[in-house]
Amino acid sequence: MKHIAIIGGGPAALMLAAELDTQKYRVTLVERNKALGRKFLVAGEGGLNLTYQSSVAELIRQYAPADFIDPIIRSFTNADLRNWFHQRGVRTFVGSSNRVFPDLELKPIQVLNKMLEYLSTKDIEVRLDTRWTGWNTAGQLCFEHREDLQPDLTVFALGGASWKVTGSDGNWRQAFTARGIKVQPFRAANCAFAVDWQQDFIVTHEGKPLKNIALTFQGHSAKGELVISKFGLEGNAIYALSQKIQKALLKEDRVVIHLDLKPTLSVDQIRDKHQRSRRSKVTDVLKKDLNLDRASIGLLKQFSDKASFLDPERLAATIKAIPVVVYAPDDLDKAISSLGGIVLDEIDEHFELKRIPHSFVIGEMLDWFAPTGGYLLQACFSMGYVLAKYLNEVKEKD
Repeated sequence: MKHIAIIGGGPAALMLAAELDTQKYRVTLVERNKALGRKFLVAGEGGLNLTYQSSVAELIRQYAPADFIDPIIRSFTNADLRNWFHQRGVRTFVGSSNRVFPDLELKPIQVLNKMLEYLSTKDIEVRLDTRWTGWNTAGQLCFEHREDLQPDLTVFALGGASWKVTGSDGNWRQAFTARGIKVQPFRAANCAFAVDWQQDFIVTHEGKPLKNIALTFQGHSAKGELVISKFGLEGNAIYALSQKIQKALLKEDRVVIHLDLKPTLSVDQIRDKHQRSRRSKVTDVLKKDLNLDRASIGLLKQFSDKASFLDPERLAATIKAIPVVVYAPDDLDKAISSLGGIVLDEIDEHFELKRIPHSFVIGEMLDWFAPTGGYLLQACFSMGYVLAKYLNEVKEKD
């Protein structure tokens, strides 16, 4: 019986361990923390968004590079993930913006416990509080204050470099680069971006939400919500564009994103509502006829001049495309996820490292992008499932 060591205890690793055939493999799951699934629990603090309800094609379009994620998601879809959880006692429902959550009475820790209960039915050795430190000269896996391991197969699922408190610090990078593996530097993804707010605006509107809006950057659009913070703008709409904004900020000090306060209305419809209004004050027109809140009106005033604000034609165009200047991402450790990691060319179609045979990498260690936590979890779970299926089939042929 071959021995598989899984290094890491996040979503990708847990799904892999759950799906490996322990009648064919001896499995050791190694986690640096004192408990499994720390980052999974942190992801659930604002609501545990497991995946999205959409067509598979639409789901895949949210990722980059899509051609890498395509076969992975098609092999274990959003419907498959929901069914997997249902079979383990976790019912789900579709919430706002097609986000899929566990039933309301289930807290994230209860969902994690359902997964761990299933793992406990399998013959898996779990080693907690065990930090992997690299390889020795004989190629064995080394651990801090623990004996070395020399499994037949190793799967690394050590995460990216966001939320260091969960153990996802990216410090594994040095060990891989020392063995010739190309690793892109880590940068924040799904993060806030800095805006130079006028002082009176931010004092009044800090913490206010901007709901049912759309953002556009370089021809790419995302609908959703934003929150105004002292630092800048955060929320799922800007998270969806964060990879492209980050790429542009590598070349420029500042970039302009365009905020659409009324994505369901055209410029002509906004202008017509304005012109038909009997109200004399522009702010009253915006509040009563266009249903804009104080924060939205404040944004219009900050990012348009007085002449544009008083001209119905120009104001209508500005409402559909407020030019907001952003200049820096928030700290990596505050980001939901990270950009960067092991270059995809370093692995084959089965996640195996080309330079280190019998070693595989899944999850956020790889250089790919998902907008928001639900897409991130879906892809990590899918990678774990797909790799388990492959390894089970390879063993079947042996």
